[in-house]
This record gives sequence, structure tokens and C-alpha cells, in this order.
Amino acid sequence: MVYPLLGLKQKAVVLLSGGLDSATALADARSQGFECYAISYDYGQRHRVELELAKEQAALQDVVKHITVQVDLRQIGGSALTADIDVPKDRNEDEMSHDIPITYVPARNTVFLSYALAWAEVLEANHIYIGVNALDYSGYPDCRPEFIAAFETMANLATKVGVEGAKMVIHTPLIDLTKAQIIELGLSKGVRYDMTSSCYDPAPNGKPCRHCDSCLLREKGFAMLGMTDPLVGKFYG
Repeated sequence: MVYPLLGLKQKAVVLLSGGLDSATALADARSQGFECYAISYDYGQRHRVELELAKEQAALQDVVKHITVQVDLRQIGGSALTADIDVPKDRNEDEMSHDIPITYVPARNTVFLSYALAWAEVLEANHIYIGVNALDYSGYPDCRPEFIAAFETMANLATKVGVEGAKMVIHTPLIDLTKAQIIELGLSKGVRYDMTSSCYDPAPNGKPCRHCDSCLLREKGFAMLGMTDPLVGKFYG
């Protein structure tokens, strides 16, 4: 569905991490006719290369404005992405889905969506896009449809725009897609996946480790389409 309003584009706030999924979600929002505002987070993550790639994606996809919010989740810790804890490597898919992994950042999407909601109110935007996925994912509780539905309900109870009747909508266009389907969708919309990063433990130059859960799921997605991840060719020749 496309959402033009009397010939004018409606605004959408898009969570943009610099990863494969969020770049695809942004492309989908643009294809639906939204005027897009991208928000990224510098939260103390070890994979900080994604922040530079978020800037690149924002420019490539012609967002109206891109901001990076600083929220230091290293002060809380509890995750291999924000504390001195080893990132799990070389796990099979059964191991990935068995328990919530140590790469889960406590309440991250709740925090991120809250900032996005605040900015949406200021922008008078009624739409928020987030690239969460409930199929090819690592068991994160804040990627589930139940969480998104609950947050949307809360958003419409806690905000001026919700109280005044213009409801806030949380869009999750990737939530029921496999990684291969996400990639296929993005390619159809011209996403540059060589300008994204998914690795939880990359080298300083962005070279993916190819062993963490996120790398393995990403490479599998490309392989299912008969393709090689462009980052593999970029860094591994």
C-alpha cells in the first residue's frame, strides 16, 4: 500500500542501523511513498562501523534528514555487543534458536523505538519503520510481532498524537520474511548491500568475521539466492 495524502508525501521515521535489514526497511518505506527521516544510535556497540554505513545508506537513499542519537548502553552492559563478553561463533541454526543469545542487548528495541517515537511526534509523523525479523533471527524477544503490537498500543496511549486521534503506526515489512526474501526485496529496490554491515565482531575496517550468528545468517540468505554476499567479495576477494 502507498500512503500519499492529497498528493503530499507523509513522513516516516525509519530506524537505520547500517545493517542489511534496516537498509531494506528504509528502501521499502521509500517505495511506499513516504518522506523518510532516518534515526541511528551510537549505543556503545562494538560493531561501530555500522554507524558510518548508516550515514552512507541515508545519503544513498535520499532521506530528508538523518540523525544519530547517543545512548550509552555500555553503562548497563549485559550483552556481548556492549560489554567485554565474547561474541558466540560458528553456531548451527539449532544452537542459534535454542536460547536468547548473549548478543541480545537488554531492551534495545524498546529504547530505540522510544527515541524514534519522540522524534516522530516532533516531526508530526504518524509512521515508524523498523527492520525487525521473526524468522531468520537469533531469538531476540524484541523482534517478535507481539512486542511490536504491544509497543504500538503503548505509543498510542502515551503520545499527544495518539490521544488526539491520529494514530501512530509501527511498520515491520520484514518481520515474516526469510533472510533470502529480505535480500530479494532489497535488490528489487536497488539497495546497495556492499554498503551495509551485519557482523557482530568486525575488524576495524568493517571486514566481517564470517563466524558470528549474524554473518552466518546473512551469507546463507545470499547463498539461497545463488549469490555471494558482496561483502565477502569486497574483503575476501
